[in-house]
Amino acid sequence: MPAPGAPDGKDGNQMKSKQCLVIGLGRFGTAVATTLYEMGHEVIAIDQHEENVERVMNLVTHAAIVDASDERALRALGVGDFDVVVVAIGTDVQANILATMNAKSLGAPYVVTKAIDEMARRVLERIGADLVIRPEHDMGVRLARQIATPNIVDTLDLGGDYAIVEIEANERLKGTLRDLNLTGRFAVQVIAISRAGKIEVTPRAEDELRPHDKLVVIGTSHNIDDLRRYLGE
Repeated sequence: MPAPGAPDGKDGNQMKSKQCLVIGLGRFGTAVATTLYEMGHEVIAIDQHEENVERVMNLVTHAAIVDASDERALRALGVGDFDVVVVAIGTDVQANILATMNAKSLGAPYVVTKAIDEMARRVLERIGADLVIRPEHDMGVRLARQIATPNIVDTLDLGGDYAIVEIEANERLKGTLRDLNLTGRFAVQVIAISRAGKIEVTPRAEDELRPHDKLVVIGTSHNIDDLRRYLGE
């Protein structure tokens, strides 16, 4: 496999290509593996079931039948050399925990793990997972927020407690950025304004919002929720 930083070869630009290992090839794991590959990254995808491996064989860099709960098998793969390891095992909680624990103990620098419930999330965090996600839960929360506050048009989770949110201007977002004082009132920072397809980065305090402008703001989840509640009133 080429070293991280190799060009993706799809255009004239140099793009850092990550080496990724995806463990578990259900719907979620398959989507992660094939999308990363389409984006130009090196993807090794493994599963203990032959039919799952065969399904993605031509859609990733390499696919193999491997039991990730077996530490020796992961060591043979060189799990510690991957930039990112995604543990996407579904309902088998024990296998999920063992695969995560093995990946971390063998030196994987960044392990993303799927949890099926809150209890599993807590266990996975305690054994060292760098990021624990609950896809169905997280998507449900996002959908509910979009239904409740449709002026929130997109969200990017940055990990930790921070996110970037794009907000469409409404009657509560009138005036200049100085007048709105979103930083002082909600502790969120406006980092860009999108208007008629053009993006102005680091807008000035005297910039005045117009109908249908979109603000890109960054802040903690708690502060963004405060802003959501204000806009949804």
